[in-house]
Amino acid sequence: MSYKAKFRVWRGEGGEGKLEDFTVEVNEGEVVLDIIHRLQATQAPDLAVRWNCKAGKCGSCSMEINGRPKLGCMTRMSTFTEDETITVTPMRTFPVIKDLVTDVSFNYQKAREIPSFTPPSGVEPGEYRMQQIDVERSQEFRKCIECFMCNNVCHVIRDHEENKPGFAGPRFLMRIAELDMHPYDVADRKDSAQEEHGLGYCNITKCCTEVCPEHIKITDNALIPMKERVVDRKYDPLVWLGNKIFKRSSSKS
Repeated sequence: MSYKAKFRVWRGEGGEGKLEDFTVEVNEGEVVLDIIHRLQATQAPDLAVRWNCKAGKCGSCSMEINGRPKLGCMTRMSTFTEDETITVTPMRTFPVIKDLVTDVSFNYQKAREIPSFTPPSGVEPGEYRMQQIDVERSQEFRKCIECFMCNNVCHVIRDHEENKPGFAGPRFLMRIAELDMHPYDVADRKDSAQEEHGLGYCNITKCCTEVCPEHIKITDNALIPMKERVVDRKYDPLVWLGNKIFKRSSSKS
């Protein structure tokens, strides 16, 4: 079975552009990315779209479909009615390069700002011994395909361009939390999470969790626990007293 669908697709470059209307054939079992490819093949050969695996694992085809961030390759046409007009636009938080392709270099810059895994000295990689609960925690966070939809919907940067220099966004705050929770990571990440990467800006609306295609519980399992660790460091009176005693003992030695 096939039918003709109505699509409105953003066309433009460098912040200038408009929505253009198309009528395009849809076949049974297809996804939105299939339709975008058909538009390229039949009506708009210069239409720009980023994609790679078409299997929901590379995160490349992030876009906004009817106003919601989704992967084009995982959004089935069967979820829409045949008389519905489907609007496809680029991710709003990042600058548009052309059509549906955005400049996501913000995310790679934030990744470079986070110190990598820092194991204790004298322990070789083959000597690590971890409890299964610690393994599962890291495995959940490592499911991230870096579609950057969580950063796209985070209002801290979506609505406030001025916050980008000091805010890593949920994707990379999750990375910091993963490392801080790792039993073999010895780097002190709590102060930097708050002071350098803007953890305090997050007000746990859970919008990042809602759009994650890998169903990672970003807010509950990473951001909230990391906030609790930072609060313990800064405001727990017993922790504060212990740090004071430890520093005084270290200075005397």
